[in-house]
Amino acid sequence: MILVTGVSGGLGSLIMDGLSGLADVEVLGGSRSAGGDGAAVRRVDFDDPASLPAAFEGVDVLLVVSAGYAEDDVVLARHGAVADAAVRAGVKHLIYTSLAASGESMTIALPHRWSEERFAAGPYTTTVLRNGLYFEVPVSLATAGAATAAATGVFAAPFGEGRISVVAREDLADAAVRVAAESDRDLAAGRPSRHAGRIYELEGDTAVGGADIAALLADALGREVVYRPASLGETRAGLATSGLEPYQVGHAVSLFANVIAGRAEAAGSDLPALLGTAPRPLRSAVAAAVAADAATPAAR
Repeated sequence: MILVTGVSGGLGSLIMDGLSGLADVEVLGGSRSAGGDGAAVRRVDFDDPASLPAAFEGVDVLLVVSAGYAEDDVVLARHGAVADAAVRAGVKHLIYTSLAASGESMTIALPHRWSEERFAAGPYTTTVLRNGLYFEVPVSLATAGAATAAATGVFAAPFGEGRISVVAREDLADAAVRVAAESDRDLAAGRPSRHAGRIYELEGDTAVGGADIAALLADALGREVVYRPASLGETRAGLATSGLEPYQVGHAVSLFANVIAGRAEAAGSDLPALLGTAPRPLRSAVAAAVAADAATPAAR
């Protein structure tokens, strides 16, 4: 049996849907509040460690969607609790959604790498899915600057001359579904998962920079838009009043610093091999999302 954590989130729900469509695997969802179909969703609250062993009872393959939206010490505590509970519950194989190599220098990498090591120290076998950044990252930047671009013809962003590799969440979910399903089938047949001990770099093959986003905005707005690199100082000042938590501001600035330094582009990817086909084409998807948001009254 497979259990997928975080099924109320975007990635977890896609993985759950994909596995639920397979006739030969049994899958449960895990969520902080086990609403919906109670037979298919168990309460899995990483902040309630005592409840986790029972939540993982009978699970052969545990797919842990990272609980990264918190301060680092909170994330470490959550994932440490999952590791301990997986041991007590007798989980045989654990799959963890981590961060791709293109994010290695970003501050968000630290809890991911720690978690990879923590899970690898367990008695169960592991697979690490190092996911690239979602394509919503450049889309959100573009739409945040759409109103200014429409009024001034300038799109300002802290990209310098760098670019960032992005990937479709659906592709990452499809890869996770394959790894989880094949691992479950292997265990049911009495053999180790064919993915045991593997670390997969699931980077996107699309990279975008400030000039690319400005061009997309120009198409969406029907006017010339030029790109102006913004400084990290002005970006940090703007984020500080945006309502984000302090740790989120720090992570965002770190991401932009890596883009400026040219360290946010993928060097290669295992994604096509796991998908068995090319990743979804993203430039048209990014363009469509930018156009849709730029056309709303709030963006004009």
